[in-house]
Amino acid sequence: MNDLVIELKQVSKSFDGVAILKNIDLEIKKGEFLTLLGPSGCGKTTILRLLAGFETPSSGTVLINGEDMLQIEPEDRHINTVFQSYALFPHMSVFDNVAFGPKIRGVPKAEIATQVMDALRMVKLEHLADRKPAQLSGGQQQRVAIARAVVNKPLVLLLDEPLSALDYKLRKEMQIELKQLQRRLGITFIFVTHDQEEALSMSDRIAVMNAGKIEQLGTPKNIYESPNSLFVARFVGESNILVGEVIKVGDDCVEMRLENKIISLKNTKNFQVSQSVNLLLRPEDLHVYDEDEGIPPEPYLHGIIEEVIYKGTTVDLLIRLDSGKQIAATQFFNEDDPKLDFRMGERVFAGWLEGWEALLPSEAAENSAPVSP
Repeated sequence: MNDLVIELKQVSKSFDGVAILKNIDLEIKKGEFLTLLGPSGCGKTTILRLLAGFETPSSGTVLINGEDMLQIEPEDRHINTVFQSYALFPHMSVFDNVAFGPKIRGVPKAEIATQVMDALRMVKLEHLADRKPAQLSGGQQQRVAIARAVVNKPLVLLLDEPLSALDYKLRKEMQIELKQLQRRLGITFIFVTHDQEEALSMSDRIAVMNAGKIEQLGTPKNIYESPNSLFVARFVGESNILVGEVIKVGDDCVEMRLENKIISLKNTKNFQVSQSVNLLLRPEDLHVYDEDEGIPPEPYLHGIIEEVIYKGTTVDLLIRLDSGKQIAATQFFNEDDPKLDFRMGERVFAGWLEGWEALLPSEAAENSAPVSP
């Protein structure tokens, strides 16, 4: 039995001769929460518009439930969209906005009231059912738009950055609510965002997009821990990216010259002698030791603390390595390890467990400083 609800096959889209999507292949399973993650202009929203039927592909095929969508009108696709612009009916109350879809579908009046109030409770707006959109904040309007889409129980729900207008606390709450709702209803969610934390916390899988292509498709854990390109490593979370040169290759390990020392690591990419390699280290994967604790086990780097940033549950350190490069390290408070009183100017070792790094072939002219999206 085919469990695919969405299939994009070699889909491209151009506007005025400018390619927005380039030969996209993507399969999405029934009941999956898939996030399209990437910077502005990478093609995320264009994919949503192709699925909704608001655009047609320049080439390639869009299939929903195995059916080619080329001749299928938007209203016949069993897809609902939550837009960034809300698109609420200004003359209708919140209740009537949410009830609009069920009324069009001919749902009995008694059932409509139950369905609408359930949807409004999901977005914590049941107490505002009688208000008009103009009487709501932007965040409240966006939650009404989510309720209006969910109440129709579509085959696929498309969400174009629906949480962007909410404050931090409410956005966190809505992330949990949306994920729980998606599991409860079994609806396929396709979620667009440029917020990598949002994507990591909500998704079954993430498609990281860049310049009209999918750079990497995988689980949040796979995307974060095993990026397959420097773009993904830089865009999803913060990374220290250091450039080294392979000097020796063994059966399952590789020795490289990195930041004025020789480091031996697993040869996960079949690197060759003299090849330039990027070593990726997440700040939270580094453990910082002061010199009084002695030299730690390999692998490690040596340097001096330039900045200490206290954040309550963590301490962020900026360390200038002996080679001159700067790296970031995040240290977590632990009741059993009270040694987090680092000082600026203190000489330290920054070590990590072998295998917690990622190795990628070096790309020309890459900036090796710590970066975040």
